[in-house]
Amino acid sequence: MLPAMAGTTEIIIFKDALIVLGTAAIVAPVFHRLKLSPILGFFAVGATLGPHGLGALADHSRAIDWITVTGEKQIAFIADFGIVFLLFFIGLELSMRRLLTMRRLVFGLGGLQAFLSALAISLGALWLGQPAAAALIIGSCLALSSTAIVMELLSAQRRMMSTTGRASFAILLAQDLAVVPLLFLISALGSHSEGSVLQGVAIALVEAVIAVGVITVVGRLVLKPLFRLAAGTDNPEFFMAAILLIAVGSGVIAAYAGLSMALGAFIAGLLLSKTEYRRAVEAMSDPFRGLLLGVFFFSVGMHIDLGFIWREPLLVIAAFATLIVGKTLLLAPLCRLFGIPWGASVETSLLLAPGGEFAFIGIGLATQLKLIEGGVAAGLLAVVSLTMVSLPVMALLARKAARRLEAAAPTDAVSTLLPPADHTRRVIVVGHGRVGQLVCDMLDRHDIAYLATDRDAAVVARWRKLGRPIYYGDAGNPLYLRRCGLDEATGVIVTIDTAVVDDVVRAVRTYRPDVMIVARAHDARHARHLYTLGVTDTVPETIEASLQLAETALVGLGVPMGLVIESIHERRELVRHELQAAAGSAAALTEQIRHTRQSARRDTKPAP
Repeated sequence: MLPAMAGTTEIIIFKDALIVLGTAAIVAPVFHRLKLSPILGFFAVGATLGPHGLGALADHSRAIDWITVTGEKQIAFIADFGIVFLLFFIGLELSMRRLLTMRRLVFGLGGLQAFLSALAISLGALWLGQPAAAALIIGSCLALSSTAIVMELLSAQRRMMSTTGRASFAILLAQDLAVVPLLFLISALGSHSEGSVLQGVAIALVEAVIAVGVITVVGRLVLKPLFRLAAGTDNPEFFMAAILLIAVGSGVIAAYAGLSMALGAFIAGLLLSKTEYRRAVEAMSDPFRGLLLGVFFFSVGMHIDLGFIWREPLLVIAAFATLIVGKTLLLAPLCRLFGIPWGASVETSLLLAPGGEFAFIGIGLATQLKLIEGGVAAGLLAVVSLTMVSLPVMALLARKAARRLEAAAPTDAVSTLLPPADHTRRVIVVGHGRVGQLVCDMLDRHDIAYLATDRDAAVVARWRKLGRPIYYGDAGNPLYLRRCGLDEATGVIVTIDTAVVDDVVRAVRTYRPDVMIVARAHDARHARHLYTLGVTDTVPETIEASLQLAETALVGLGVPMGLVIESIHERRELVRHELQAAAGSAAALTEQIRHTRQSARRDTKPAP
């Protein structure tokens, strides 16, 4: 049927889709195997095979035409869906709880970074002769960083919970929030370009209120009934169709209001984040989103004007250096002002200094609305693309710079004080945050000897003044753990919630396969992972909170305390056995450790 349905001309159209799919199926995995961001793979192929790369020779060679992307409009149409879903998922992942928890860093540090960076770059653009509206858009777009690449780099290094990871996430979250009013602003300035910038901002706010109101009202009336209907069929295809309808439909409403489709999708995601279908939507559309975002970055690569870079190398290099150095010098002192150590401040600044994907969205929209000249936009996007491509190298340099600053930082009495080498049998408590403090309080109450350790020098100094046996150091280092008395320890309690917990457990199990390890876990999945590493027991926070809630409710309903405690204890043991069984051989290891400890106790009892 295919020859009858499509001639040679129509078949050629499909080869563009095959190139994109080949990038997703072959090139991106190769980049991942090389420990590089797959996004860079889409970038590289898009730039190489796009109209500014080999595609420029497509008219002169049939062979080149077959291996390059010539249907730029078709690819751009699919990439637009990637932008829509990018904003949709940003809205879906946001929550008031997350914002309130990190409000100081998000609205304080992140807000200041976005405002000051946009102001500085806008003033520079004005000085270079750009109109006020164009300068404002350029400054706002270049102030943003690459959420997709930075988060992937930090996740791959398992450093999301580090100081650098938390600071970067907070700033990127603030930038994601800033995208919404930025797109409103660009749309309003394009619709009312004859007025002043202040007039455009005022109109943007009015249109924002109207569009948000319409989408919110429609969303509240439609969202839950629609997803309830789709979920009731127990058919994933219908559920996926409902997701597409909501994301794209909200975007269409926003587009009819003269705004960006991505804004409508963002608001739809924000509304969905408050429903019980949020997790199901994330799980269902995550692979779909990844492919669409890949197409988006492929499209971004296609728009990189390699000819401009070739013609104006000095200008591009100067703009590249100015953007990186300027944003770094601005952000590093801000991070330090918010109490972040110099090492993490410099690393965070270098990670966030390059431009981001939202610059392509914002500048591209402004170019379509004739707010920015095409030549200026091409130069800006070329510089932004080069900064994004440099991010993996920038991350390595940032990490080395952070380590040198940490090594060169002046030491104090707390950081140089070593744990006692008295071979006393103690419990080692790793981490002295809110959980570690409570654990140490209970050990004090029951007169159990212990030694606490933490990586925050300020925390260590404060609690040492209060008489607590706490020392500064990295518990992921096996040598430091042995200095803390691991060889004689009666148990190790891991209260930290970072990726370092894996290193701690492995180090302990290497030197003490018989010692008790109790570790804190986020949820059941994290607990199963810890059991596979060899912990004796783990306490999932979500499950324990549920048990405590049930205990309080049962007592409040009049159930006798003894029966409540007994039932909660039975339920806790059942959950523990289920997690151990799911972890496979870890359950057997746990039982072996317990048996070894019981035998040791019997051997140490005095003979009658």
